[in-house]
Amino acid sequence: MNAAQSEFHAQVRRFEDVRARLQATFDQVRNGRPQRQILHDSAYARLQAQLDTMPVIEQAKGILMAQYRCRPEEAFDLLRRASQRANVKVSVLAAQIVEQISSPEPRFAARPPLPTSERPLAASRRDRP
Repeated sequence: MNAAQSEFHAQVRRFEDVRARLQATFDQVRNGRPQRQILHDSAYARLQAQLDTMPVIEQAKGILMAQYRCRPEEAFDLLRRASQRANVKVSVLAAQIVEQISSPEPRFAARPPLPTSERPLAASRRDRP
């Protein structure tokens, strides 16, 4: 019986050891990083994403400004609305516009017309008598 008891106590110790390690892991997962650190990392990631996509968005705005003779705010508004209508991120749409313009064989012979509701303010003012 002593052998059985010592084996039983060894199993209890192993079980307690595994249980303690499991509890420590659970506590780390539950507590995680401090809220402040999570918010800091999240804000940093958003800023980094903006810095990564800003050049292509600015290029697309410039293209739209040249094609539609509008101000930067109006060009971004056109880009934003088109992105919402197509359910595509602004940066993805901007990259497509830049790619289309910079490709050796343009896909469109002329710029596509804007629907009346989407014309920039400057264009709608020129259309008035």
